[in-house]
Amino acid sequence: MELAEDRIQKREDRCQMAEDRAQRTDNQIIEANMSLRGSETTEAIPPAQKLFGVSWGISPQSPQPTFSRGRNERGGQKDASNMERVNINLGVRGYPVLIGEKLLSKTGALLNDYEISKKVAVISNPTVWKFYGKQVIKSLKDAGFSPVKIIIPDGERYKNLKTVEKIYTGMLKAGIDRKGCVIALGGGVVGDIAGFVSATYMRGVKYVQIPTTLLAQVDASIGGKTGVDHKLGKNLIGAFYQPLFVLSDISTLKTLPEREFRAGLAEIIKYGIIRDAELFDFLEKNASRILIRDREALEFIIRRSCEIKARIVEQDEREETGLRSILNFGHTIGHAIEAATKYRKYLHGEAVAMGMVAEAELSGVLGYASGEEIEKVRRIVGGYFERSLEDELLKKKLLTYIKLDKKKAGELIKIPLILSIGNVDVKKIDLKKLLFVIRRKR
Repeated sequence: MELAEDRIQKREDRCQMAEDRAQRTDNQIIEANMSLRGSETTEAIPPAQKLFGVSWGISPQSPQPTFSRGRNERGGQKDASNMERVNINLGVRGYPVLIGEKLLSKTGALLNDYEISKKVAVISNPTVWKFYGKQVIKSLKDAGFSPVKIIIPDGERYKNLKTVEKIYTGMLKAGIDRKGCVIALGGGVVGDIAGFVSATYMRGVKYVQIPTTLLAQVDASIGGKTGVDHKLGKNLIGAFYQPLFVLSDISTLKTLPEREFRAGLAEIIKYGIIRDAELFDFLEKNASRILIRDREALEFIIRRSCEIKARIVEQDEREETGLRSILNFGHTIGHAIEAATKYRKYLHGEAVAMGMVAEAELSGVLGYASGEEIEKVRRIVGGYFERSLEDELLKKKLLTYIKLDKKKAGELIKIPLILSIGNVDVKKIDLKKLLFVIRRKR
């Protein structure tokens, strides 16, 4: 029998090997970053202080994570092909989220289990296509499908009806009918657009989500929210429409630029804050493992995030009971930050990170959360991000965009507020109180 000391030593050896690999591939990550950015994406951000002045050093000696194998206590399950499987139980609209490594080559075989025509559309952007397009196309062709490639520009600013119309045109010219299928290969923007196209093209066709960013794997690809932005606000045009399945290949995270990888962590931190104090604690104690993209650590936090969102979506698929609204924590202010900066200065996760701290502070100002709980949020966000809501001009613009939020009614807006880590509640807040917190000097 293997001794506990031996197991600990092996884990430490693996950690050291991973750190060595991260150091050796630093230049490759920078190269990938340049490749994925191009001329169409977000503008560079000037050096910023720690979020709201917080400075938190992450110790490389953080406790090592523990991982469950096979079926876990929260409903996740590994199948015969060694994929983690999280089921979204929505009756006839239900579907699995499949998580693992080297899954793109299984796309065609998985799709063959569904009654669809052989002509399918693969929607992606140039940067993602460069890395993974050929692999998905080969898998589809090997399974007997006739895939049609549709490439859209990269970036949130292209998430609009103009892009949707171009996709419609491409699909119509390719002869894709109502029995066809759409495959979304990319991050959250690609997934949101492709999902909305699927919900509206010929009054609805099947689609599959293949998220290639961390943010999309834990959030955007799950739950059926699809849509595009309007010049007056984010996600104001859309539909609830569930996919056939979600295929989350964590191998795709290897080419993800550091900034985008960290942006995805914002949503995972959110899940810990709103629903799971244990996940929050894991993120805080194992930051060093996560930031070097340790495979087991990533599988754990991705699976757990998917499980949390799955259980919420199952109980409130269309935001009718109010439960799903807790997923908006950090997003009211986050979306306003994105819109006020025309989706060019901050990535979605960076804006949400700033929004989470501001909305946590609102929870404290209104007496719902203790100073200790608010400090925990500041500390963990400050440990993963170096973005700061210190721009006074930006603060003045935010209320204009918050007033266009779908959750606003009159002078009140629904916002999830922290009661404690792992526990939030949705409250109706006066916009003046929200503005007071945003404009506070920090």
